[in-house]
Amino acid sequence: MTPESPARITAAHQERLSVPWWAWPTALVSGAILATELAIGLPGIPGWLPYAVFLPLSLLLLLPLNRLKVAVTATEFQVDDARLPVEVISDVVALDAAGKREVLGVGAHPYAFVVQRPWIGTAVQVLLDDPADPTPYWVVSTRKPVQLATVLLEVSRRERAETS
Repeated sequence: MTPESPARITAAHQERLSVPWWAWPTALVSGAILATELAIGLPGIPGWLPYAVFLPLSLLLLLPLNRLKVAVTATEFQVDDARLPVEVISDVVALDAAGKREVLGVGAHPYAFVVQRPWIGTAVQVLLDDPADPTPYWVVSTRKPVQLATVLLEVSRRERAETS
């Protein structure tokens, strides 16, 4: 087995879907309010203990929401741990907030693969052409929907041309 060339491994698009900046102070304020209520309501414990527990805990609860990566390489579309070979992509639609709401609304397909973050208004819809997979499309939140859609279409067309 020969290693792949660096050009095929390099990501064509890479993005981390992190929480917005205002989530961190909001989490701290929420932790401080909860700690204050416990410090007042439970006079038998030291006053500093609820703050020492709930302030770090409030920040730690945001960390899992901050780890989601979206990337496109020469051979696959990666969303967190999910991988999609680019040769099964038939079309990509960049969605604004209204389009995302419509695609995820009442008419959404029950087998669709959805990774959405409510604090990110835009997304892409990746239509699939894979007879072996019942998933009709992926909907993935992104802050750069036009750029991601363009890269996905370009990489998919290149990969289909190479395999045919």
